[in-house]
Amino acid sequence: MTEPASSRRADLERAVHRYGGYWDTEHSLRTLRDAGHDPQDKHIRRILRDLAGAGWLVKVEDRPVRYLLAEPE
Repeated sequence: MTEPASSRRADLERAVHRYGGYWDTEHSLRTLRDAGHDPQDKHIRRILRDLAGAGWLVKVEDRPVRYLLAEPE
């Protein structure tokens, strides 16, 4: 049985807002595993892109891809 992607996204979004700072695939993967999820890298990357598209994260590096919590306006 697979867990809903919305649950992974919600847990990662909460962690990003709680801890701030830089986020990449590995950091996100560890965070979600600590929260009891078993995500795949491609799902993590999609969630990070979605959060960036929603304005929560700003892409600051391309290779490796890293994001930073966006500053409130």
